[in-house]
Amino acid sequence: MESKKEKTFKFVVVGGGIAGVTCVEQLSSQFPSEAVALVTAGPHIKAVTNYKQVSRRLEEFDVEEKPSSVLEDKYPNLTIIHSAVKSLRTRTHCVETADGRVFGYEKLCICSGARPKLLTQENPHVLGIRDTDSAQEFQKRLAKAKRIVVVGNGGIALELVYEVRRCEVIWAVKDKAIGNTFFDAGAAQFLIPSLEADKEQAAAPCKRQRFTTEEPAPDAAHTFTAGTWDVSTSLTVHHGSRRVSVEYLCEVEHIFTSEEFLVSSKQTPKPDTAGSWPVYVQLTNGETFGCDFVVSATGVVPNTEPFLHGNNFSLADDGGLRVDDHMMTSETDVYAAGDACSACWEHSPLWQQMRLWTQARQMGWYAGRCMAADVLSEPIDLDFCFELFSHVTKFFNYKVVLLGKFNAQGLGSDHELLVRCTKGREYVKVVLSGGRMVGAVLIGETDLEETFENLILNRMDLTAYGEELLNPDIDIEDYFD
Repeated sequence: MESKKEKTFKFVVVGGGIAGVTCVEQLSSQFPSEAVALVTAGPHIKAVTNYKQVSRRLEEFDVEEKPSSVLEDKYPNLTIIHSAVKSLRTRTHCVETADGRVFGYEKLCICSGARPKLLTQENPHVLGIRDTDSAQEFQKRLAKAKRIVVVGNGGIALELVYEVRRCEVIWAVKDKAIGNTFFDAGAAQFLIPSLEADKEQAAAPCKRQRFTTEEPAPDAAHTFTAGTWDVSTSLTVHHGSRRVSVEYLCEVEHIFTSEEFLVSSKQTPKPDTAGSWPVYVQLTNGETFGCDFVVSATGVVPNTEPFLHGNNFSLADDGGLRVDDHMMTSETDVYAAGDACSACWEHSPLWQQMRLWTQARQMGWYAGRCMAADVLSEPIDLDFCFELFSHVTKFFNYKVVLLGKFNAQGLGSDHELLVRCTKGREYVKVVLSGGRMVGAVLIGETDLEETFENLILNRMDLTAYGEELLNPDIDIEDYFD
């Protein structure tokens, strides 16, 4: 492979998503006279726009899908290589692309993202949503659908069931409440009324994706808000009827084609699902539903396959490339960032890895800094963004802020919860351990994120305040200013 080497770059970054683009921008700007390459399979990249620092740790931004040429125009030392990676040879520092070209590198960063964890492989009626192409395929199918089944309880499922209009949705979740990845049962109960069609709010400008049974224009722009998943189709806003039925505490037991269902005498669909459907879903709670297609939203798998053969990468239990506190993998001169990697250093007690856009941006930026520090033989400390988990997004048209151990992750019984809820307006949950705030969930326009972030980071003993901490008659922002 080495004899076929077309060119050697100082830095090569693989992946045109948030992590890869952020990393390559960091390197291209810091080393303007060095050759930098971005290897990406598609003609577009995902760029961070409208960046806003909400507080010391919280950040908001939009993500726009742009032609990759915008990066080359901005950075003359950057070369975009339009191809997927076929193989990697870490011993010779070579990357082979799917179109047969070979490129050398001095430092490599793998930002190849993740792929949907599908319920079943190669079933035309089961769709996973992760990128622009799959989102457009979903929109195309939805235009002709009367009913879909959504399986999963994470960010993708949460957004889909709320944004789909004019099509019945059967939502199968394995937990006893919706949004278990992000919320407890109380927060889920607060959000559930938003799914009721008779409580629609008046139409308002919306930058988030909204899926209707109308096909998108072929030249539709691709703009989306930095949330929890990687779908990028901006669509016309329609407030039609929303019909969502939630099936709790169940998973998919079997998926039948219409032909398989007809010859099976054991399955009896619910009376309102009778008829001829392209696909039938049998759930573990005994219910069977016919539908036009199934959305598999049961999580993602790190996309590391092209890089493993012939190398000696250390993998985490979730399949990600293990990285240390300098984003380095187990292979020399190879770094990784974003969904493709697993953070395997000793974490701050207030931080955990979640495969979200905010962490993809942070990891990509930090990986670029680490690569630069290594080249320059300079020391570098773990970035402060890994001190406290922080994420701001939107679910069911509510602003959602998650801080620290927001779901009491890893605390066992050694914690207490304080909750304040105003129906239809706000939900505030504080996690305390040893009298100190270690996490929070804020739903709605609470304006408490900066105050709570400071209380968590300052490790102030709040025992004396008790439930008064969430007293709505006390202006807590001024009190702790």
